[in-house]
Amino acid sequence: MSKESIQDAVKKSLEKYFKDLGEQQPSNVYEMVVFTVEKPILEAVMARADGNQSQAADMLGINRNTLRKKLQQHGLI
Repeated sequence: MSKESIQDAVKKSLEKYFKDLGEQQPSNVYEMVVFTVEKPILEAVMARADGNQSQAADMLGINRNTLRKKLQQHGLI
């Protein structure tokens, strides 16, 4: 899947989300999207790194402690 395909999928999902809301005002959309896509990203990268948190953190371009915190937030460790 290309970067553009991922962007299209997110855009279509948001359009559906807004449509489903109807007249309700959306809130915290950024946080909701980031939290929603973060878990599958972490799962895929951790699998690619064979569970090695240091390697996964390098792949993600984040600090290992930050990765560990995110893994805990998503119940992945």
